[in-house]
Amino acid sequence: MDEKDQTLEDVQGTLQEERTPEINTDESIAGSIDLGDPPVETPELEKLREQVREKEDKYLRLYAEFDNFKRRNARERIELIQTAGKDVIQSLLEVLDDCTRAERQLTQTDELPQIREGVQLVFNKFRRTLQAKGLKEMESLGAPFDPDRHEAITEIPVPDAAQAGQVIDVVEKGYFLHDKIIRFAKVVVGKHP
Repeated sequence: MDEKDQTLEDVQGTLQEERTPEINTDESIAGSIDLGDPPVETPELEKLREQVREKEDKYLRLYAEFDNFKRRNARERIELIQTAGKDVIQSLLEVLDDCTRAERQLTQTDELPQIREGVQLVFNKFRRTLQAKGLKEMESLGAPFDPDRHEAITEIPVPDAAQAGQVIDVVEKGYFLHDKIIRFAKVVVGKHP
């Protein structure tokens, strides 16, 4: 080892000794710090501890706020589910009143045209009320079969090839609520032999 390398090692050793304090683990050997001594408090250390306390406090507050938000949101969701149909039910109460009046009239009169007219008025009011709430009837008869809108009950043979794959009959109407399907139409589909 040459003299240059030896000098470099001596300088590095001296720098290392200056950077790290010597900890005395043995009472019989002299050292600058004893393990029994309390740690030396520096302003930087105290500043870091304060930052940690602030972060912990902020975290706990955010956690509590989020927990309260979750509870409030769950409570509001339950209330919304319980009262979701309230508006529709309230609007249908008028139709129910008309049904009650029509039922009374059915028992009091024998005139068929008046009965038919009264019942037709109730049905029309019922349809208008549901349409006002966003209900729309699906037009399926004569349309091409669409598995995204229709549920095929059965297929029947048709004489015309143009009717193959078309909806021939509607067993149960399909409905949209605000352009979203709430019930698929149950249909009979034509097939060409």
